[in-house]
Amino acid sequence: MTGRDAGVAGRRAVVTGASNGIGRATAEALAAGGASVVGLDVEPGGPGFETRLVDLSDPDAVVAAAGDLGGAGVDILVNCAGTFAVTPLLDLDAADYHRLLAVDLHAPVLLMKHLGGAMAASGWGRIVNVTSVHASVSEPGALAYDVAKAGLEAATRVAAIELAPFGVLANCVAPGFVATRMSVVDGVDELETEEFREVYVERGRIPQRRACRPEEVAALALWLCGADNTYVTGQSVRVDGGLTIRF
Repeated sequence: MTGRDAGVAGRRAVVTGASNGIGRATAEALAAGGASVVGLDVEPGGPGFETRLVDLSDPDAVVAAAGDLGGAGVDILVNCAGTFAVTPLLDLDAADYHRLLAVDLHAPVLLMKHLGGAMAASGWGRIVNVTSVHASVSEPGALAYDVAKAGLEAATRVAAIELAPFGVLANCVAPGFVATRMSVVDGVDELETEEFREVYVERGRIPQRRACRPEEVAALALWLCGADNTYVTGQSVRVDGGLTIRF
């Protein structure tokens, strides 16, 4: 569902990580649907919506931004911002671990707390947290990322329960491989590697035999944020082309 039939016209939306990737695609989809969008990012955004520069690794900056936004009223929150660092258990770097959790887990929770309160006061709201298939399946070297995504899904379930009496729905969208900057680790785009082509595409480890596009994740987030979603809450919906349904 896109355009003016998305059920978000006239709503005020906040999207983190709105300057690139899934965040930008989601911000653009909401704006195209008639929502007033504010993006929170460490980089300037594109045309079509306002962007406020906020370091999401700084909890004080996150709370301050939420206070400014909540006072004007917020109907929709989409937490898309994320970062990745290689964090193997036995060689874990504490600074990398805590910084990743600050961006990928603590910032979304703080925004849910402060903006969710504004939604509850108004009697309507939608929260979508972009997590990952890493919330339920793992790989070596991804300790901090996996902890953050699993934790965010747990936090979303609690938010869904506690905010339900106030007309607020909270859900997760869990992508698999998506063609964004997050695919590049240590200068290598995993979607361009021979392993990805052979295992995931040619052998069909991803039944769809390709990576996801940011717009495909945004389309689901848009529906979860819209007026047509009146009953789905506390869920994590995978957008992974079938990656996690097979051996």
